[in-house]
Amino acid sequence: MDVGGWLRSLGLGKYEATFRENEIDGTVLPRLTAEDLKDLGVGIIGHRRKLLDAIAALQGEASVPAPPLVDAPLPIDKGTKDTAERRQVTVMFSDLVGSTALSARMDPEDLREVISGYQKCVAGTVQRFGGFVAKYMGDGVLVYFGYPRAHEDDAERAVRAGLELIAEVSALKAPVSLQTRVGMATGLVVVGDLIGSGEAQERGVIGETPNLAARLQGIAEPNTVVIAESSRKLLGNLFELEDLGRNDLKGVVGQVRAWKALRASSVASRFEARHQTKLTPLVGREEELQLLLRRWRQAKGGEGRVVLLSGEPGIGKSRLVVALEEQLQTEQYTPLRYFCSPLHTDSTLYPFVSQLERAAGFKHHETMEAKLSKLSSVFGASPNREEDVQLLAELLSVPTGDRYPPLNLSARQKKQKTIRAMVSQLEALVRQRPVLMIFEDAHWIDPSSLELLDTAIERVAHLPVLVIITFRPDFHPPWTGQAHVTTLNLSRLGRPDGATLARSVAANDVLPQEIFNEIIERTDGIPLFVEELTKAVVEARVGGDEEASTLNRVSPSALAVPATLHASLMARLDRLGVVAREVAQIGAAMGREFP
Repeated sequence: MDVGGWLRSLGLGKYEATFRENEIDGTVLPRLTAEDLKDLGVGIIGHRRKLLDAIAALQGEASVPAPPLVDAPLPIDKGTKDTAERRQVTVMFSDLVGSTALSARMDPEDLREVISGYQKCVAGTVQRFGGFVAKYMGDGVLVYFGYPRAHEDDAERAVRAGLELIAEVSALKAPVSLQTRVGMATGLVVVGDLIGSGEAQERGVIGETPNLAARLQGIAEPNTVVIAESSRKLLGNLFELEDLGRNDLKGVVGQVRAWKALRASSVASRFEARHQTKLTPLVGREEELQLLLRRWRQAKGGEGRVVLLSGEPGIGKSRLVVALEEQLQTEQYTPLRYFCSPLHTDSTLYPFVSQLERAAGFKHHETMEAKLSKLSSVFGASPNREEDVQLLAELLSVPTGDRYPPLNLSARQKKQKTIRAMVSQLEALVRQRPVLMIFEDAHWIDPSSLELLDTAIERVAHLPVLVIITFRPDFHPPWTGQAHVTTLNLSRLGRPDGATLARSVAANDVLPQEIFNEIIERTDGIPLFVEELTKAVVEARVGGDEEASTLNRVSPSALAVPATLHASLMARLDRLGVVAREVAQIGAAMGREFP
């Protein structure tokens, strides 16, 4: 397929060079997602929408082949350079429960249909979450998260995919009720080596992680997801987990601690979920914090303000927002917090729906009647209460039964009235007390939420509301230049501030100046990197690492990239393309300075 010609036919030929640099050919094109398009630099929402619609049309024109059965490997691109990479990968094994018993009871052709349906279900679910189906092994499926494309949240994506997979497999139409079990582990592997020859050739993953994931899948009960401690450390409080204790696993040295993932937690903030312990002091952001406090005082006086808070990942946007909230602890105000997600860039009004569910106090075990009652109470004595509840109940997939009459509206009318209902709720709240509205990670915002936020920003100009919107530099906010909008770009910390932060993280653990200097040199003033690398050094010393415990030298092992940063850094490299990644690899071997 001529991808360049296809782009030109859509009037989007300016992206041809980018697609070519990232090796987007006819086999890859139908699987591109909205997030992939963002990574390729398609920043204009209208262009992304046009591309996604055209890709959907391509998928409709060509039937997708069924996944191969029984030990069929992935096809290998013979033109791919035979180079292996050292990567952090979350490996998932999914297994169909009771397949041996099924084979004894069912006709082989019927069994083939069941297993084929199961494999298609796994493939579809995994791909929605950005995973890569590496191999079909009869009634089992091997999946990688983090290869060939890394995401900064691969471990989270894997667990969400595993939980979703259980529900999807249980809902499959089959002669018998189907169940699956999932095991997963995260670790450094060497990935990309060509193993085998001819039709049996595949890209292998070498390391202990695949074996550990397979063994954990073996101890999982039907319809459960079991994860290794290595994965759990990357999840924070994003999920409700059950500790399965330490287990003896065949082929694995020592006892292995395992966890059962139950469901996603109610923690909305990714920052809070990953910072379970006491936060480190805010360092080097005094001027920025004072600016936010000034804007808050102006907003309280009825002059609504909007602050666009921009910075690269790990620069401290969320930490600055938390510092502002700490300063306002003694004040009376209404907090409204909205969080965008990389997994929901095409989910209509996702951040607003999530906030509404939290405001209503929804619980996962509640009946729909109870949820409807809670949703109704959110709107109090609103003049359009019945219509608003009906609109938002439909948005939240909560059936209203006979309590509210159905609305005879077009999709466009529903959208407009839903936006009006959301903005009206904000106006009702400000009549009681000032509002602090935090909107995080706008670079992942969906088009409908962007439209609603645009309306809200226009409306708050004369309301006691401070809106803070955080985003990364690749997002271009449409609100700059308005009188009540301030842009605040966070820069990297200088060496003195970086050293102060590192010493704060080290706390009572006295590290030699040489190690502090090496930490500052390697982290380039990004606060998250400073924190995580310092923690890794301290943990290595406490854990008895002989090199790390030596005060007069820097331990190479202790100063390696922490697991918490691997995925984020690899995702950045993958976005740059193959050539840039090779340059980075050469640079890593040569060092930061060379003649």
